[in-house]
Amino acid sequence: MQILQNGRFAVSTWSLHRLLGAVYAYSPDPDKSAAPKEPYGPGAAALIDVPAALAARGIHRLEICSFHLPSLDAAYLHELSDAMAASNVLFQTLLVEDGDPSHAGTAERDVRWMAEWIDIAATLGAERMRVIAGKQSPTEENLTRAAGHLGWLGEQAEGSGVRAVVENWFDLLPSPVEMNWLLDRLDGKVGLNGDLGNWAAPEKYEGLADIMRRAEICHAKADYGVAGLDADDYRQCLEMCERAGYGGPFTLIYDSPFFPDEWDGILLQKAFIEEFLGEAPARRTA
Repeated sequence: MQILQNGRFAVSTWSLHRLLGAVYAYSPDPDKSAAPKEPYGPGAAALIDVPAALAARGIHRLEICSFHLPSLDAAYLHELSDAMAASNVLFQTLLVEDGDPSHAGTAERDVRWMAEWIDIAATLGAERMRVIAGKQSPTEENLTRAAGHLGWLGEQAEGSGVRAVVENWFDLLPSPVEMNWLLDRLDGKVGLNGDLGNWAAPEKYEGLADIMRRAEICHAKADYGVAGLDADDYRQCLEMCERAGYGGPFTLIYDSPFFPDEWDGILLQKAFIEEFLGEAPARRTA
């Protein structure tokens, strides 16, 4: 198994959205307000306390959704960066949660807004910044538009220490065909964050085996039913990652009401992947 700085597991703040409570809907749309809202309840913890909570559970990588940042002031960003450093938590990815580079009317506005997050990510010490590739249907026109704008964004990030990545997410990228087309056109300027839960089974398994060979990071989202974690689905997704030769970190995405305490779901998924990885040498020599 590949040895990674700060281990092989990260947690996204999306996995703790009930714990964190308030969200701040930063957007390129001037009609949207970033005033705090509490769609998941009032929360019980502050974002700045998350790095220490992660470290206490043996996890030393973090991803932060842009809407979980209570402030974009430099003083707060430095304070949050210091909190990560104090807990030896690597800031893996800032997840920029709005914008659409494929939209005919607003793509240029949106991608320029996305570019403003590069400095924020750099101030926080993020290795990467995940942006939305596009929400429009996967027509040649929309894909070409997104590729042009994302290529420009990747160029803006050069020299910042922050690498832009996209995800197999939303209508623009419904299959490996579109995902690979886009990455080929971007020619390395923008990387891939592969997500295990964004495509539907059963087609998603072969799709993941295809694209995860190109992934730098992975959102390891598990599905849940009335009986709990869907172990068969999760195992097949991990097998596809292994088949593709993926050796990067797994970001634990817990998005279910099954466990009232979100940490229980996060740590269950971590234990599942650890067991899977521990069995990997035996599978390869069988």
